[in-house]
Amino acid sequence: MTDAERVPGSTASGARHAHGDGPGPAAASDVTHEAALERVRRSLREAGASEQAIDEAVAGDVLDLLAVDTLFVPARRRFTPRQVSEITLLPLETLKRFWRALGFLEPADDEPVLTAMDVEAVRNLQSLLRLGVTELDTALQLARVVGSSMARVAEAGLLRGSDALGAADDSVMAADVFTAVAEETLDSMGRLLEFVWRRHMQATARRAVMQRAAAATGDGAVLVVGFADMVGFTLLSQHLHDDELALVVRRFEELAYDIVTGAGGRVVKTIGDEAMFVVDDPVAGAGIGVGLAEAYARDDLLSDVRVGMAAGPVLVRDGDYYGPVVNLASRIVGIADPGSVLVSDEMHAMLEGAAPESFAGRPLRPRVLKDVGRVQLWTCRRAGEERAAPSGRGGHGRARWERLATALRDLEELRSAGERFLTAGRRPAPGDGDAGGPTGG
Repeated sequence: MTDAERVPGSTASGARHAHGDGPGPAAASDVTHEAALERVRRSLREAGASEQAIDEAVAGDVLDLLAVDTLFVPARRRFTPRQVSEITLLPLETLKRFWRALGFLEPADDEPVLTAMDVEAVRNLQSLLRLGVTELDTALQLARVVGSSMARVAEAGLLRGSDALGAADDSVMAADVFTAVAEETLDSMGRLLEFVWRRHMQATARRAVMQRAAAATGDGAVLVVGFADMVGFTLLSQHLHDDELALVVRRFEELAYDIVTGAGGRVVKTIGDEAMFVVDDPVAGAGIGVGLAEAYARDDLLSDVRVGMAAGPVLVRDGDYYGPVVNLASRIVGIADPGSVLVSDEMHAMLEGAAPESFAGRPLRPRVLKDVGRVQLWTCRRAGEERAAPSGRGGHGRARWERLATALRDLEELRSAGERFLTAGRRPAPGDGDAGGPTGG
C-alpha cells in the first residue's frame, strides 16, 4: 500500500467531520470514509480476515478491534485450550499455568480462541524441556519474566499509530490509521526485539564466563550495586501536569542509562525517581556514582541525586539482584545528602587498593541502618577535588530549586488566570473598547 493511496484527511480526526454542515465538506468526508474503509478491507483480507468478519465488525463499529486482532495475531482462532492440550500432549493444567505465567487472560477450557501460533509456541516449549535446556519450574519462571518484560514493551507505545485507536470517534478511521502503520512496522519491531534479546543474551553469557574465570583464579566475583535517588521528586510531582512529569522522568532515565552503560554497568530498573544499577568493577562503580551526581547537578531540568553503593556477592534471579549487599546499598542511599555519593566500608577498601589516585573519601560516623545494623560508611569523590557542601543543602542546588519553585508558582497562577478567563466565556468587561474606559494602566 503506497502513501499515494492515503488520501489527505484519512486520519483519526477525519471521522469528526463526517457530519459537517454543507454539501461540500460532508461529501468530501463521505468519500474519505469510504476510501478508508476500502483500504482497511484490503489490508484485513490480505491478513486472512473473511468478508463476513469485516462486515460484522463494520456493522458493530468495532473494525479497529478486528484490525488489532488480525494484524497482531495473523492466524484464525479455531482451537480451545483443551484441544491444544490434546494436540501437543501437554497437560491442560500445565498449559494454563504457562498461560498465566505469561500474563495472558485465561480463556475457558472449551473457548475456541487459540491459534496455530499458540500450538507452535507450546511445541517450542516442549522441545526445550525435552532437550534439557530448562526444567518445568524454571521454564515457568522464565515465562513470568518474558511476559512481564513484553508487557512493558507493549505498554511503552512503541508502535506509531496505536494512539489513533483511542483518539478516533469512528472505528473505520482508527483502523485505517492503525493498519497503515502496523503493516510497515510490525515486522521491523519484531526483528528489533530479537536483535536486542540476542545482544543481551550475549552480554549475560560473557559475564558468566568472566565470573567463572575470576573464581578459577581465586579472585572471586565482585559486584557493585548502586542506587541513585532524585531529590524532591514527590514535591515536584505534585506541581507538574502529567506531560511535564513524564518529561522529567524521561530525562532522569536518559541520564541514568547514558552514564551507567557508558561506564560498563547495567541499569537493572528505574522506578520513577530512583534507578538501580550494577557493575562488576568497583572503580567503574565509583565513576558511575560520581558521574551521576555531577550530571544531575548540571542539569537545569532535574534536581540533584543522592547515590548509595555497596560491593560484594549477590543473588541474581530473573534479571534482578538480591541479598545483603543490595539491601545495604538501598539503605545507604536513603541517608545520603543531596548531591553526595556514599559507599560501604568494603567498597571504600576496594577503591583504596585499586585506585587511590582516582577517588578519595572521608569516613562518616558509624550509622545504624534499618534491617542492616551498625555500619561504617564513606563519602566518595574524585581525588583532588575540594570538599564541598552538598548541593541540595545550599549553593547551586538550593538556588536551582528556588528558581524552580518560583517558576511552578508562576505557572500555576497563569493556569488559574487562564481558567478564569475561559470560565467567563471571554465576554468583554463593561467599558472594554470605550475611549473613556480602563486602559490597563
